[in-house]
Amino acid sequence: MNQPEPRIRVALVDDHALFREGLHELLEMQEDLEVVGQAGDSVSALAMIAEQQPDIILLDVEIPGAEAPDTVAGIRLRSPRSQIIILSMYDGSQLLRRLLAAGVRGYLLKSVHREELISAIRSVHGEPDRIVLTVSRESLAQAQGPAPGVLSDRELQILELAAEALSNSQIATRLALTEATVKRHLRNIFVKLGAVSRIDAVNKAVAAALIAPRRDHPASRSSQGRLPSGPQPSRT
Repeated sequence: MNQPEPRIRVALVDDHALFREGLHELLEMQEDLEVVGQAGDSVSALAMIAEQQPDIILLDVEIPGAEAPDTVAGIRLRSPRSQIIILSMYDGSQLLRRLLAAGVRGYLLKSVHREELISAIRSVHGEPDRIVLTVSRESLAQAQGPAPGVLSDRELQILELAAEALSNSQIATRLALTEATVKRHLRNIFVKLGAVSRIDAVNKAVAAALIAPRRDHPASRSSQGRLPSGPQPSRT
């Protein structure tokens, strides 16, 4: 008598419990998928993954704790056979480039349909060299092309403070710089990002995943609790 094929063991890592629960219900409706663990931050995710050794990990790009590339590196140390699929609201080439270099097998926008998500899980599990992406052609081209001029650590610090609506004077005080130095860094940031204002620079940096969006950022608000068109049975 033929033995049934083992189910694909999936771990869910996302800081929104409602989103995780929706994914759990969606995946458990598939006969060949099994959710073996959940986590809401990088520390608990690494502990859970080390214990469960899942086949596939669905990893939200913005969980609390370490940055996504560092979390990916930690996962690969603790569970080398696990394949990682990133879930994100942001179509940014800079982060995509870093995550592909770190060894993720997929990068899916949270706007994908349930069939696309389930198909991606099966494809990544079944085909060792398969990489599944749902990003814009522009982001893919930029991620595969030569690395553009990125912001320095100091420029990132200044831009993150600008994203908090601090003035040049307040940023200078916070970082122990002169206001003229802050203005010079902002000019360099504008040139590198092709931005015309502080708000434009912040928006472009968030879109490129150079800085994390604030929780009150419009894009962040729109991502709360969004599920991949489910849960409903898949016909794939």
